[in-house]
Order: sequence, then C-alpha cells, then structure tokens
Amino acid sequence: MLRRCLDLLAPALAEPGAVVVDATLGLGGHSEALLSTFPSARLVAIDRDPAALKLSAERLAPFGDRATLVHAVYDELADVLARLGIPKVQGVLFDLGVSSMQLDEADRGFAYAQDAPLDMRMDQTTGISAAEVLNTYPPGDLVRILRTYGEEKYARKIVDAVVKQRVKEPFTNSARLVDLIREVLPQAAKRTGGNPAKRTFQALRIEVNAELAAVEGAIPAAIGALAVGGRIAVLSYQSLEDRIVKQAFAAGAANTAPPGLPVVPEQYQPRLKLLTRGAELPTEEEIAENKRAAPARLRGAERIREEAL
Repeated sequence: MLRRCLDLLAPALAEPGAVVVDATLGLGGHSEALLSTFPSARLVAIDRDPAALKLSAERLAPFGDRATLVHAVYDELADVLARLGIPKVQGVLFDLGVSSMQLDEADRGFAYAQDAPLDMRMDQTTGISAAEVLNTYPPGDLVRILRTYGEEKYARKIVDAVVKQRVKEPFTNSARLVDLIREVLPQAAKRTGGNPAKRTFQALRIEVNAELAAVEGAIPAAIGALAVGGRIAVLSYQSLEDRIVKQAFAAGAANTAPPGLPVVPEQYQPRLKLLTRGAELPTEEEIAENKRAAPARLRGAERIREEAL
C-alpha cells in the first residue's frame, strides 16, 4: 500500500521546503520512497530500534542532509520536532506494528514460527522482555493482557498452564510457549485462524512495547503537528490500533458545537477532513506479493483548520 500512502500525502508535499515525518522508520523503505518521490521535501524519521536506525542510515545516506534520523518512540513526535526547531510539518506517515526486520531476526523473539529467546522488545536497550512478563506478572494481569491485546478467548486456560509451568522452570524461549499453547487449546480452536500462538504473541508484544499507549499519544500529537493543508496517513495491522486511529480521526473531523446553534462558530468547526472512506484495504495483488500486508488498514486525513484558541 506504499503507492497509496504516497498518493495521499502528495498534495501536501509538492511545495519546496515541505517537511514529512516517517514516524516508523524500520528498514527505511517508506522513507526512501518519500525522499525519492518528493525531491524538495525534508524528512524526519523516527524509530525506537537502534538496529533499524543503523541500517536505515546506510540506506538513506545518498539523500544527505535531507534526512534526519532520530532514536525515539513515535509518541515522542512533538518533542522530537521541538528539539529540531520544526514548528509544523506538511506530512506524517505511520506504519504501525512490528517491522519485517524484527519478525525476520530470530533472536528478537517476535515470531512464533521459530524458536528464539522470548524478548520482543523493539528497543532492546530498555524495558522488560516478554519472558519477564510471563514469569513475573500476576495471573490476573496476564489474563487481562491476553484478552485485551490478543483478543484470546482461551486466555484463562493459557495463563493457568503458564503459571503452573513457570514455577517448575521460568520461560526463556518461544518454542516452549508455543508448545504449551498447542497443548491447552481445544482441537476446534487449533483448526482455524492460523497458528494458535499468534494471539498470545501479539498480546505480549503489545504489552512489552506499550504499543497501544504509544499509538494513543502519537496520533493526536501528529495531528497537532500538521500545518493547515498537511496530511497524515496511517497503516494499522490489527483492530485495536485501527480503532484508536479511527477515533482520533473522527474526533478531529467532527463538529463540536453544542446542538441547536443556527451558525457554527469557527472554534467548533472540524480540524480534519477524512481522505479515506473508512479504512482502505490492500488489493489481492498486494497480498499475493506480500502476505504480511493482508491485515493492513489505511486511513488518511488532511488538516483543514488551526486549533481553536
């Protein structure tokens, strides 16, 4: 869906001196496309993963000082722009969730299809690992995490088994957790929906990286950073993220005037115009080319009014 993201942002990035933020740098594919497609634009790219920043710096080196890479979480966007002396930007792109690099590097522990240490931190220099969550959280907290972040119907069964096993030996690797989940889930649950461990792994990853809290802070911050005429495009890969984006966009596009006013004062007028009808989905061709694109949901919006005083 890269082409569609570029098309959504294009009207805002045509003018010389436009600044665009890639809030989820990863391996730099989107940033490279932004810099190539909009040759007069300046890029600010953010990522919490030092390994991703190092690899992307090499990839984006040909663009020289047009690209500024920053080690930060995307909910720190406002602070990053303030430190750089950038009051407003013309575009923001989010590609939420875990990156392909993190999934493909076995020692990061994100992928349930291969055995690895249960880490799951996007920034391995800080925070607690998935193993620490499994081995130390109270059972009630683990159930809540699996139900809320993984939408796992059998959260209680899985957690009961985890608590019994962690007393005997702490969890350290992904294969043991996958095997445990396979053992405790009913046969019917294992026949549908792909790998039965995927919901638990998603839930642990979200908890370890505080992903939903970061999204809840980042989307309003990005909207606030947009100049009038600026645009934001957000790719989400699971319903919890997409719901946060949808609600933030809907709030910005809403008329907030008290009911019954004959004329709506400017301070109550919408700040955003929605650029997508609901969430746009990937095409069959895109999914055939990249199966990881299948759950993607794209939403876009344009800033049409300054904040009311």
